Amino acid sequence: MIIGLRRLFRRGPAPEAPKTPMSENETPDGAVEPPMHHLVVDACGLTCPLPILRAKKALAQLESGQVLKVLTTDRNAVKDFQAFSRQTGNTLLLQQTVGARVLHYLERR
Repeated sequence: MIIGLRRLFRRGPAPEAPKTPMSENETPDGAVEPPMHHLVVDACGLTCPLPILRAKKALAQLESGQVLKVLTTDRNAVKDFQAFSRQTGNTLLLQQTVGARVLHYLERR
């Protein structure tokens, strides 16, 4: 026999989550605007490690603080760019999926 089961289940609407302030590149509808970029690398159709190698070569052309946009279709690229960012110290600003493509925004250290 179960006693006090009513205490576990709350009736009525769930409490609202506290509202967090928008980030600098978030729009009022919740979508995220991509950061301004200085150079674009189209690595669509390429598989690991080629998108990373192309990004590394392009980052060498940029000055500190400039942003690189990399387009990929490789399903493992999301994890690859996260690891690349950690290992090189370049900041991964945003990863955004648009259809079959993933857009990666890297800021040069």
